[in-house]
Amino acid sequence: MLRLTIAFLCLALPLSAAARETLPQKFSLQGQTLVYDTGTDVEGEQAEITDEDAEKLKEILAQTPQITELQLNSIGGSVFAGEEIAALVLDYGLDTLIDGECISACVDVFLAGNRRRMTLGSRIGFHQRNWPAQAVHEYYRSERKAQRWSTPFEFGSWIYEDTQREIYDHLSYMVARGVDPAFAIETLRTGPDGEWYPSRLRLIAAGVLREVLPGPQRQPR
Repeated sequence: MLRLTIAFLCLALPLSAAARETLPQKFSLQGQTLVYDTGTDVEGEQAEITDEDAEKLKEILAQTPQITELQLNSIGGSVFAGEEIAALVLDYGLDTLIDGECISACVDVFLAGNRRRMTLGSRIGFHQRNWPAQAVHEYYRSERKAQRWSTPFEFGSWIYEDTQREIYDHLSYMVARGVDPAFAIETLRTGPDGEWYPSRLRLIAAGVLREVLPGPQRQPR
């Protein structure tokens, strides 16, 4: 039995070291905690959550089963990439931890965690979602034939309906993750150019920060 244990440790250590060496930018491994930090890129500029990050995270989790927690520091980014990453956190039953800032799409990722913690001095920021005019224009031009929008006004009508669906889905997700409904609504009060940073006590009371709730928990993988 002792020989088997030693052999397992010898195999596990090189795998962990190899994982650290091959991790892509924005990711690093600290024991059982995977750090996802979009604070800076190679050129020292602030990076964002991207679809590519979601693909990379999926590969990392599949190759590194010992990961139990995702540590976050991000100003946000793509809403849809954030949702993809949140789905992975849910699927793997991970805990989440903020060390730094977690804003916008990062919050969706954080809320996917079972146990949700924040280091002292860190903060969580909320604001309304935004779709820049140039991106709206490009989307209209690329999709108008497929969607059969004869005029920009038909496109505007679609945006109105789609926005309501998106807000409903987002608020439903927050409530499903244990966030107080009144607090979830309040996260929409600040425009996309600003940030609302609730206090730690407010975040605890609202269910944003929490220990694992009673009920079915993460199963060993």
